[in-house]
Amino acid sequence: MPELPDITIYLEALAPRIVGQPLERARIVSPSLLRTVDPPLSAAEGRKVVGLRRLGKRILWEMEGKIFLVFHLMIAGRFKWRPAGTKPPAKVGLASFDFPTGTLLLTEASPKKRASLHVVAGEAGLSAHDRGGLDVLAADLPAFKARLQSESHTLKRALTDPRLFDGIGNAYSDEILHAAKLSPFQLSTKLSDEEAARLHVATQRILREWIERLREEAGGDFPEKVTAFRKEMAVHGKYKEPCPVCGSPVQRIRYAANEANYCATCQTGGRVLADRSLSRLLKADWPRSLEEWEARIG
Repeated sequence: MPELPDITIYLEALAPRIVGQPLERARIVSPSLLRTVDPPLSAAEGRKVVGLRRLGKRILWEMEGKIFLVFHLMIAGRFKWRPAGTKPPAKVGLASFDFPTGTLLLTEASPKKRASLHVVAGEAGLSAHDRGGLDVLAADLPAFKARLQSESHTLKRALTDPRLFDGIGNAYSDEILHAAKLSPFQLSTKLSDEEAARLHVATQRILREWIERLREEAGGDFPEKVTAFRKEMAVHGKYKEPCPVCGSPVQRIRYAANEANYCATCQTGGRVLADRSLSRLLKADWPRSLEEWEARIG
């Protein structure tokens, strides 16, 4: 799922291509994409894009007249920039948006088609899409710690809860916790002051590093390789591969469709955590799947 760094790079790539440009035509291919009827999507056609912003893991287009298009890419949704007039691909195409500068395609590889588009009138209408998560890149330590410990959850769950923190998902939570040398299953209310400070520093550092890394990778072009699995990551998606810090094999915990990757040496004092021993904790603290979690409050 595109997370804060990926969404940031999407916005940077979209800005010079569509801001100040009129949306000439919006064509929905998959009926499941559009989740609102009033105002209609046609209300945005002919209007210029006057601004772009991120709201959690959502991408917002502000059109003239305070009409907003709110995109949630979910797990498999992706944007593709193509020459003007390009049609959406047959199997994975959800929609196309034509501008004088080119055509933006929205695709989704998953057959579940969870990506969504809401058309909203006025700033007040955006409140329904704001989960209230803290902007972690702007937050100081007291604000970060207060939000982290406002509820008792595993650190993995807390970081990925959009009501608590803004834009962090499965991939970057693994990387953040590895950098902070903290167990994904340590309870947020049990952190020491030093551990909370370490997590705050790691959260900001990892997200900023990946924003810069993805920016360099794109090189001014439109990002085409948006993925949660990257070879430069330390632990996410690296089960059984050596930890880049200590060389120990990366471990994995699965519960239903959830997964956490960690280094036992760096994060859990050398203890390899068994799926069975954590099942009760995960059942109480995690939804049955990340897709379910995102669909419910993401």
